[in-house]
Amino acid sequence: MPRTPALTEESSSGAFEENEDERVLITNLRPHTLEEYGNAGQRAVVENLQIAIEASQKRDEPLDHVLLHGPPGLGKTTLAQVIANEMGGHFVGTSGPALERQSDLMGILSNLDTGSVLFVDEIHRMPRAVEEFLYAAMEDFSVDFVIEKGTHARTIKFPIKRFTLAAATTRMGMISAPLRDRFGLQYHLDFYEPEELTRVVMRSAQLLDTPIEGDGAFEIARRSRGTPRIANRLLKRVRDYAQVKGDGVITVDIAREALRREGVDEHGLNELDRRYLQTIVDFYDGGPVGIDALAATINEEKDTLVDVIEPYLLKQGWVVRTAGGRKIGSQYHTTTMSQKSLFD
Repeated sequence: MPRTPALTEESSSGAFEENEDERVLITNLRPHTLEEYGNAGQRAVVENLQIAIEASQKRDEPLDHVLLHGPPGLGKTTLAQVIANEMGGHFVGTSGPALERQSDLMGILSNLDTGSVLFVDEIHRMPRAVEEFLYAAMEDFSVDFVIEKGTHARTIKFPIKRFTLAAATTRMGMISAPLRDRFGLQYHLDFYEPEELTRVVMRSAQLLDTPIEGDGAFEIARRSRGTPRIANRLLKRVRDYAQVKGDGVITVDIAREALRREGVDEHGLNELDRRYLQTIVDFYDGGPVGIDALAATINEEKDTLVDVIEPYLLKQGWVVRTAGGRKIGSQYHTTTMSQKSLFD
């Protein structure tokens, strides 16, 4: 495991896995200010953050600790970087799984400057011993460090500079109550509307110096599962197709054909989404079916289904959760009534 802070991305999977080139691309397309971030969406979160940041600056103190939760790809890491930019502080990034021992966290905390923003991605995966070590740092800006062992053990209170902890999680329910309650600012990031994602695509295309028509941008946006990261990744795939098979301009027809070749249908579903739904229909008569049985049948990790596949399907009504398990939702029935089959 790494021992030094590392900037992390929210996890992804399936047809939307990113390579290193795409990771650099997405990083370059990130907004840098709250105004840029809010132009695309999440207006309520941005407005509340603007008030909190302005108030803390007037008091000349660090921003209260921030917890960002929601599905992957919605901009939690980006928003943490924006907070650091707005506060004029240094951004330090790491992740919960990377902090294996208290000494890992101690090394990071002791090197923070006043006003720094420490970002911990997937904080729900932080070991319990490290989490408890973090409590005093969040509340008192000091840590109790134990040296030596046995009868010679001593506790040294080590002061650290005042900082802001910005944490992200895709599983809010897995964060312990003592840790969750220490975050003064807690915001949920929700899926974007197609009109909001259209602005994201248009802005990204401009930064990539790629000609694009409004209808082409909307076609990409509406198939992006309400997620800016996916919208930017699909934009790159469509840009490649437009340059090789067209004249370089992204039109609605170019976007449709490129996305068809990528396996993204008009509903924004990819191959794994369709396999997930088809398994419930064909093997379990529409459900209900438990997530463990479903994961075994599809031969996919349960965490992939829960964290990556299900959030969008649940939001759009393709599937519902019941006490007995997952069932096909109303959106599936509505769609298949107007089409011969979702899986044709």
